Amino acid sequence: MGRLAGRIALVTGATRGIGRATAKLFAAEGAKVAVLSRTAASVAAVVTEIEATGGAALAVPADAGDADQTKAAVDKVVAAFGGLDILVNNAFDATVAYASILDLPTRQLQRNFEMGPIAYLRFMQTAYPHLKASGQGRVINFGSMAGVIGMAGMGPYNMAKEAVRALTRTAAREWAVDKITVNNVLPVAETWGPEANVPPPTNPLGRYGSPEEDIAPVVLFLASKDAQFLTGYTLTPDGGSIIDSAR
Repeated sequence: MGRLAGRIALVTGATRGIGRATAKLFAAEGAKVAVLSRTAASVAAVVTEIEATGGAALAVPADAGDADQTKAAVDKVVAAFGGLDILVNNAFDATVAYASILDLPTRQLQRNFEMGPIAYLRFMQTAYPHLKASGQGRVINFGSMAGVIGMAGMGPYNMAKEAVRALTRTAAREWAVDKITVNNVLPVAETWGPEANVPPPTNPLGRYGSPEEDIAPVVLFLASKDAQFLTGYTLTPDGGSIIDSAR
């Protein structure tokens, strides 16, 4: 416990799945956590959960795809907590992720980029001076194994998520001088509801990951001092799926 004591974190897409699990774990480890998502009621619910267990949290309802709201969100965190040490870019729009290459309209592709690498870039640029001032800034971006393997039927999502990896590697090289590490996570986790028609897992461990037990701890590692010598990396908490993709 206390691996993030005294640290200030902003987590986007923090009201469900991996984002929610990450925000709660960060708070349990001592961080002050800004919870960002579009729906105010959902944000407030996560903040209440964190505060009920003695954690410190700030509600930041905002659209990650809106440039003005991005700046306002970071300003709000800094004003409330006095700085920013950790940025977790997790938000995306699941409603526009699916399309074949043949049927993919450019407006749908643009939305994936707006909510993916463009939104991540804006948050990174806005957070940069605060991460630099921290002296131990951390950026953790979320890509996807779907992009690595070129999953059929998810063309726009795959393209945007692979662009996130390029953004991560470039920023890692450029920001290293400022003692900011920038890494990428490609999770395979069960974040869908019971009604979803998802095929059984085929990875070596034979199961889908848990946001709380399998993915959030990896994000915590990257945010902690333990990962201070890692930057530009892509970590794949995926049950071994990466093995199959390398065949």
